Amino acid sequence: MKPQDLLVEVIKVKGTCPVYRVGSRFWIKEGFRLVTEIPLCMHSLLSLAPYYVALSRGIDPRDLGLSKDKSLAYVQCLDPCELTQGGTVTFAIRVVKDAVEDR
Repeated sequence: MKPQDLLVEVIKVKGTCPVYRVGSRFWIKEGFRLVTEIPLCMHSLLSLAPYYVALSRGIDPRDLGLSKDKSLAYVQCLDPCELTQGGTVTFAIRVVKDAVEDR
C-alpha cells in the first residue's frame, strides 16, 4: 500500500506555546516527508513519531487508541505546561487520500 498523506493541525493549546497556535498546520507527505510553511517544535514531532507510519498506511486510529473516530487521530506534545510554564499542544491528524496540495 502506498503511504497516504497526513494533515496535522493544532486544535488546542493549554498554557503558552511559543511555536504553535490553534489552526497551525503541516503535512507529512508520502509517509515520511515533512512539508510546512511554519516553524515546527521538536518536542511535538516526538509525540507524532510512534504513530505517523501506521496512520499513513491505513491503520485505524481506534486500533492505536488515538480516537473514537476512524477518520481522526489525536496526540499531544510532551510539555507538561503546569510544571514548565510552557504549553501543551493537542494535534488532530487526518489521512488525506490523493492529496493534490503540495504544501
